Amino acid sequence: MKVALLLGIATLSLGAASPAPRKVDLLIRGGTIYTGSAEPFVGDVAITGDRIVSVSRHADVVAARTIDAKGMIVAPGFIDPHTHMGGELTSDDAAKRLVPAFLLQGVTTAFIGNDGGGTPDVAKVLGSAAPKPVGINYAAYVGFGAVREKVVGEADRVPSDAELAQMKTLVAKAMCEGALGLSTGLFYAPQSFAKTGEVVALAREAGLRGGVYDSHIRDESSYTVGLAAAIDEAIAIGKRGELPAHISHIKALGVDVQGQAPAIIAKIEAARRVGQNVTADQYPWSASGTSLVASLMPLWAQDGGRTALLKRFDNPALARNLRSGINENLRKRGGADKLLIVEGKYLNRTLADVAKEVGQDPVNAAITVIRIADPGVVSFNQSEADIAKFMQQPWVMTGSDASGGHPRIYGSFARKYAKYTRAERVITVRQFIERSSALTADTFGLSGRGHLRAGAFADVVVFDPATYAARATYERPTLAAQGVRTVVVNGVVAVDSGALTGKAGGRALPHKPTAGTCR
Repeated sequence: MKVALLLGIATLSLGAASPAPRKVDLLIRGGTIYTGSAEPFVGDVAITGDRIVSVSRHADVVAARTIDAKGMIVAPGFIDPHTHMGGELTSDDAAKRLVPAFLLQGVTTAFIGNDGGGTPDVAKVLGSAAPKPVGINYAAYVGFGAVREKVVGEADRVPSDAELAQMKTLVAKAMCEGALGLSTGLFYAPQSFAKTGEVVALAREAGLRGGVYDSHIRDESSYTVGLAAAIDEAIAIGKRGELPAHISHIKALGVDVQGQAPAIIAKIEAARRVGQNVTADQYPWSASGTSLVASLMPLWAQDGGRTALLKRFDNPALARNLRSGINENLRKRGGADKLLIVEGKYLNRTLADVAKEVGQDPVNAAITVIRIADPGVVSFNQSEADIAKFMQQPWVMTGSDASGGHPRIYGSFARKYAKYTRAERVITVRQFIERSSALTADTFGLSGRGHLRAGAFADVVVFDPATYAARATYERPTLAAQGVRTVVVNGVVAVDSGALTGKAGGRALPHKPTAGTCR
């Protein structure tokens, strides 16, 4: 009887054998996982095709390939909401389209068309990724500047009713082609010539189709309306246009407004408390990047574009006002030694250095340089206290404002981690990761991205918490970041053991317009 019972139990045990482990393509094993929405834990991420199939403390799977992530941080691929990388992503050069500077920081998605520069032909931009594969994912804005120049040109004037209607049509078309929203650069001529109501009219077209309003605000300093009023305008455009408002690279720029971060934060918090969706991004550098004309030339002198500006240089009747305006803008920027020229004939020299070299005062030296071209400049104009205060806000996400001549292309995410998270502890590791991934994905509706969870797209970064850091500097801005071990983009291993694989796993990410708003 006992023998029979034991045989029966043995037979039952054999019949109830565990199913075979699931087969997966890739297993990232034993790293400290930050999912984007939970406390970290040591575990495994399993991937098949372009999707994550499990995130757990131990994945019972058989993997075609296993990556040992012991001692590493495993996080959602980082998302950069403000870049100027459209030229790279649509380039005929396959190596440029990989965007190695981003991949080697763990950035797997970027937005383009910021500051009002995005073309009205969004279908062409988003369609480029099919014939010309890209290394990272990207979404695109339609730019107010591009739309206004197409219809109105570069003049300082109000559009006619017919022109405004044409601009609204262009924005609506771009939204229906997959634009993320409307971007503006109201600091820059000719966008700066637009009144608030004109911007609201176009923003409303984006809002009707589920888009967002993204703005380089009219004044980050004391050039025209002032920082506080410019923030008020951005909030008002979002409210009147009935769409979320996002403030690009939030900062207090220049000697007149340094220290105003708490007051600016209070304005945004007040809007958020009454239910308005207002967010911002920030790059972790004390120097901004722009052009010498944008930094120093009075707006009235930019009316009509470069040709008109150069003629004004030779008009004796304007000389006094022009010099006065340039001199005042130099003061706001902290002086000629705070402007580092990063391209052209005077590469890596401050405006003060150029003035000594050409034997002129800084105002005339600036005019001399601009007669040749309008070079990019790095402008040292922010306080560390303001940077930290903005960074600590839960609605401020990581961005790079990636543009040529500035180390922020190659080092923004890595610098934020190494300097402000690990060394200075301005924010925690979890805050850094979530504000570099999940917050951005959730704010802009990037479904299936920004989180490590089953069913999400397999965008993953694995980095060494002890060595992940920027190497790029203001003098050597193109040094790649260090410390990233593995990057996966839509299931494709793009960085392996710290080196680029040359595989292009990125995709264009068209925004889906609100149902019934496009024909």
